Amino acid sequence: MADNNIFLFVPNLIGYARVVLGLGSLYFMPTSHVLAASLYILSGFLDAFDGHAARILNQSTKFGAMLDMLTDRCATMCLLATLGSFYPSYLFVFQLVMIVDVSCHWIHLHTSNVLGKTSHKNVGEEENALLRFYYTSRPFLFFMCAGNELFYSMLYLLHFTYGYTFLGMSVIKILVVLLFPVAVLKFILAIMQGGSAWRNLGYIDIKEREESDKKQ
Repeated sequence: MADNNIFLFVPNLIGYARVVLGLGSLYFMPTSHVLAASLYILSGFLDAFDGHAARILNQSTKFGAMLDMLTDRCATMCLLATLGSFYPSYLFVFQLVMIVDVSCHWIHLHTSNVLGKTSHKNVGEEENALLRFYYTSRPFLFFMCAGNELFYSMLYLLHFTYGYTFLGMSVIKILVVLLFPVAVLKFILAIMQGGSAWRNLGYIDIKEREESDKKQ
């Protein structure tokens, strides 16, 4: 029985640690930018290890998948809300990113559960090639997720400091510019992900209604 206590599975323990780190980051965001950014980035870095641990230890669970997804979405949303207060002229952009990030990931996970998939990262051949590559290539998935979070983290730091300089240029500014295309592509992928999930959910409704009509 102890072996089946999913609440103490290694990936879920990592997930709890990420929640604590995320909350610590949010607490220190207004007052200590270095500490806040460090805790946020560390929490994001651990995101790569919980999934790896789940696969290696055969400890993948629906509980863990939901914990992982909600931790990611809530952390990103809170950081974007902070950025909206730091850069008010771009508030609508940050709000739009929050709407797409939360809604598209949630509907994707929900539809995956309705379809009975073992993981929301399992995509069929009928999906867009780019979206399929996003979920089947772990290096690309890690690069996109890490690059996206790092972009917003650097925007956060840029509000407080230019940081170290390289050839007379702010390293933080350089990272913001280099990672901007990653954030844009991640936004597009989220829209594709959400659109695909809504379409599949609609197909489920159509199939259920057709089956119901046949029984009448």
